[in-house]
Amino acid sequence: MKYRLVSHNFSGLPLHIVFNITQYKLRSCDSRVIGENNKITGELTIMTIAAKIEQTISKSSWIRKMFEEGTRLKAEHGAENVFDFSLGNPNLPPPEEFQSALETVAMQREKWAHGYMANSGFVFVRQSIAENIRKEQPTDIAADDIIMTCGAAGGLNVVLKALLNPGEEVLVSRPFFVEYTFYVDNHGGVLKTVPSKPDFTLDLDAIEEAISPRTRVMLINSPNNPTGQIYSEASLMALGELLKKKSAQYGAVIYLLSDEPYRKIVFDGVTVPSVFPCYDQSVVATSHSKDLSLPGERIGYLAINPKAQYRDKLRQAMALTNRILGFVNAPAMMQRVLPLIHGASVDIGAYRRKRDIICNGLASAGYSFTTPPGAFYLFPRSPIEDDVKFVQALQEELVLAVPGSGFGAPGHFRLAFCVEDETIIKSMPAFKRVMERFS
Repeated sequence: MKYRLVSHNFSGLPLHIVFNITQYKLRSCDSRVIGENNKITGELTIMTIAAKIEQTISKSSWIRKMFEEGTRLKAEHGAENVFDFSLGNPNLPPPEEFQSALETVAMQREKWAHGYMANSGFVFVRQSIAENIRKEQPTDIAADDIIMTCGAAGGLNVVLKALLNPGEEVLVSRPFFVEYTFYVDNHGGVLKTVPSKPDFTLDLDAIEEAISPRTRVMLINSPNNPTGQIYSEASLMALGELLKKKSAQYGAVIYLLSDEPYRKIVFDGVTVPSVFPCYDQSVVATSHSKDLSLPGERIGYLAINPKAQYRDKLRQAMALTNRILGFVNAPAMMQRVLPLIHGASVDIGAYRRKRDIICNGLASAGYSFTTPPGAFYLFPRSPIEDDVKFVQALQEELVLAVPGSGFGAPGHFRLAFCVEDETIIKSMPAFKRVMERFS
């Protein structure tokens, strides 16, 4: 049946649009939809995008919301007067080794240097990465266990696409990186969150209680976003034993997926334990967005534990999902840069200095927090229960933070201290004023 929508154009004259009602959905109130023999009062919503995506947009990430608010405030008050701790965008330049390697690679004239390659990436690049991992971690990983990806985010989607059946569960400890929710949902899975301990380390009792016959993946992130916490080797070994026991109990492999883009950003002599000796059925996703300050280049890789029971099937599945998700392969030029710069990183000492400045300043102002041993985030406790209200109060002082609710941990807020030292120092009076307001 055809209907005519009566609306008005900018001149105020009636605008008549004829449409087929089966193409659209009719929702409540306001515009007049006129049929052939009767009138219906209702609102016509033309579904130009998927309803699910429309809902997701309305629940947009707090991180992005605050970033966009920062853009507005900087335009209004001047960038130097806004203290933006909302986005984990590395502010340090890439190391000089990267610049030199990029110039070298850009000058190469090899045939097919910019052409297609195997979906897992250039063989010589994967060989180089496997060799480097063997130097750093106790594993006999081979080139075929490496899949080059479009960053760690691309890698996580590749793994989840390869592993999840509809309705299967991915466990993650709270607080967690909010995008995990979307990555799991992308592939028909269900993200199931469990609490961590007060210092944000793994709560193994809570994890054990949460594991069910539908659990397919345990996802960890160490060093962690948003807390900067690093999981100890002892806790990872215990987690491995738990997953092994539960896999046997339910007759299906539960995989451990470790998201490690912050592996090299650690302080005070702390090291990040390898998950491979802790549990055979494990996969690591990582990138060089943080340690080389290359978030825009989207270069990372997956590493499959060579002791994985279904090692060959995992290799095949992830090479396939890398292709069919539309990534096809990781950027060719960035792949060719990596073998030339193993061991290079940004100035980790600069991030340690920033951490110390912000921790000392906030502690003096009365804030409570766990000092992060890694990454470039601080996750203080809000002085009031309503973390959103507190973050809004900070915003009134031109300080941008992200509510802990956005990471599944109400009562906290996240600060990304990958900013200029001056930004941290100049923000401290504002942090103190807001704390005094709620004390």
